[in-house]
Amino acid sequence: MSEIYLTAYDGFILGPIVKVLGWIMDKIYLFFYSVFGIENVAVSIAIFTLFIYLCLFPLTYKQQKFSALNRIMQPEIKEINNKYKGKRDTASMQAKQEETQAVYDKYGVSTMGSCIQLLIQLPILFSLYRVFYNVPAYITSIREVFTEKVGNAASSIVDAIVNSDGFMDKMQSLYEYAELKNVTADFTGTYTADNAETIKNYIIDVLYKLGDSGWAKLAESFPNISDSIDAVVQKLHDINYIFVLSISDTPWNQIKQGWSGDSKDFVLIICSLLVPLLAWGTQMINIKLMPTANNDNDQMAKTMRTTNMLMPLMSLFFAFTVPVGLGFYWITGSVIRIIQQILLNMHFKKLDPESIIENNKEKAAKKAEKRGKRKEAIYNSAHINAKSLSSNVSTNISKDNQEKLDKMQNVRNNPPAGSMASLANAVKAFDEKNNSKNNNGAKNNNKKNNKGKNKK
Repeated sequence: MSEIYLTAYDGFILGPIVKVLGWIMDKIYLFFYSVFGIENVAVSIAIFTLFIYLCLFPLTYKQQKFSALNRIMQPEIKEINNKYKGKRDTASMQAKQEETQAVYDKYGVSTMGSCIQLLIQLPILFSLYRVFYNVPAYITSIREVFTEKVGNAASSIVDAIVNSDGFMDKMQSLYEYAELKNVTADFTGTYTADNAETIKNYIIDVLYKLGDSGWAKLAESFPNISDSIDAVVQKLHDINYIFVLSISDTPWNQIKQGWSGDSKDFVLIICSLLVPLLAWGTQMINIKLMPTANNDNDQMAKTMRTTNMLMPLMSLFFAFTVPVGLGFYWITGSVIRIIQQILLNMHFKKLDPESIIENNKEKAAKKAEKRGKRKEAIYNSAHINAKSLSSNVSTNISKDNQEKLDKMQNVRNNPPAGSMASLANAVKAFDEKNNSKNNNGAKNNNKKNNKGKNKK
């Protein structure tokens, strides 16, 4: 069966996140439409971005607090590094780690705090990529633009296309003309009841990605449904555009669209270029506002500076090739972070290191005690295991020696016939027998002599 691109993304890891984010986007869109009468995906993206950053604010605060305190801690960290400079033995490395951790505990910060926010943001970013590429699968109101009557049209645009003669060949030609490489669709087969839903999904996918030239081509191919086409184009310009940019198409495609033809659309070209440039520029401003450690010799600080330079450049590159909606999310997020950063910098300027240390004394002591107990437990466990192993080895050696001694004694007592030991035992027995006879003879002679003397 052909892939249904319109279907919500079902990846094992990102699939659930994509569906949740799509559901939130849909509810935001419906809320603004029902309360304020606003139907615009860009507004939903802006509000959605604000919602995401409000949820992430506690992590952001911890990250910024770590950066602010890191500048205060640097002299102490540098002193520890100099103290153990050039020492690579296990004891010195362990002592350095313990003293460094004690400094972090004293100020109540964690080295992991600066990484958690990034680990949470990356899945959200990748999931939003799926949502913005496939908006009709998640925002029901936009899907209904293609599946229900719009304006004065007699039927929905999908039904109007399906009911037209030779629509499969015409849609295949349109698909190839538009060069929609990010859309999977196949109109080369035969339209049947079995694949009807799949073909309709393909039509929605293709129509949602069309630019102005694509819609003009569609109108040429289906002149009998011009009312439906005009109504849908007008509706999409209201809900799916930021000024002249389609949020579902990439800036690069829209630059090519503006440059093609005899008359150049410089407004479209300039607006398309602004998306990646603003994504890069707003991130650079945000990085400049972030507090950093004043330590040119610290390897971590150098790595962070390199990363801070590369990330905006990566955004500049990728913003050309991802939907405008995702670029708009980056820009909106950067603007929110800039405002957030200015307020946080004002707050952290008022930090009193002495009060922070005082407030963390008890907590730092407890952490040190826990580390000491863990270290002692590991040592005792290792010592007991070593002692037990030594005892077992000694016992085994004693048993082995005893068995060997018993065997040797048995061989001595019962040597094999004809062996040297057997002959030696025979000689020994003969000698003992002769000695016994001689001793008995001497005793008898002594007795006779004693009797003779008594008679005299």
